[in-house]
Amino acid sequence: MRVTKLTKHPTLYSCNVYLVRGNWNTLEDKNTLIDVGTDGEHIINEIETISTGVGKKRIEQILITHEHFDHAGGLSILKKKYNPIIYSFTKIPCTDILLNDGLHLKIGDKDALVIHTPGHSNDSVCFYVKEEKALFSGDTPINIKSAGGTYTKDFVEVMKRFCKMEIEFIYAGHEDPVEKNAKDMLEFTLKNILKSQII
Repeated sequence: MRVTKLTKHPTLYSCNVYLVRGNWNTLEDKNTLIDVGTDGEHIINEIETISTGVGKKRIEQILITHEHFDHAGGLSILKKKYNPIIYSFTKIPCTDILLNDGLHLKIGDKDALVIHTPGHSNDSVCFYVKEEKALFSGDTPINIKSAGGTYTKDFVEVMKRFCKMEIEFIYAGHEDPVEKNAKDMLEFTLKNILKSQII
């Protein structure tokens, strides 16, 4: 699996957009975008410069971590350009297939598990690639640096689950990808949540 963080528009507020490809760009691999950001045209311009495999659609599917505009605003333009299958947890414009907790999808050349993570929003999901020990976390708050605030019991259970999983890489919605000490960060986050108000 190869993960490319695409370049954000220099003046528009947007999330990180990740292009996931197989290691060898085979016909069976699923060229996948995780989130699309605010400006679809900007993303398309970069995708067109990347090798995505001969005889393949440049983008075969798009996975949306949640419906906020900075993550899904560019969907219609990308749908028109590449006609990918679009997955989201709740029905939003352009959605083809609804995600659910526990669903498995192929992204690039690996299997990804859908994990419903309500907290940032009711429709937030993460995608976990066990073989790569990688988590695409969207805006799920996985880097909480101090105690305080309010969290739901459901979110506490999600964080406990993450701490038990093998996670070495985290591809977040707005922060730089985490490529070391991911486990320590998750455990520190859980510790701070447990010191906060749980409702």
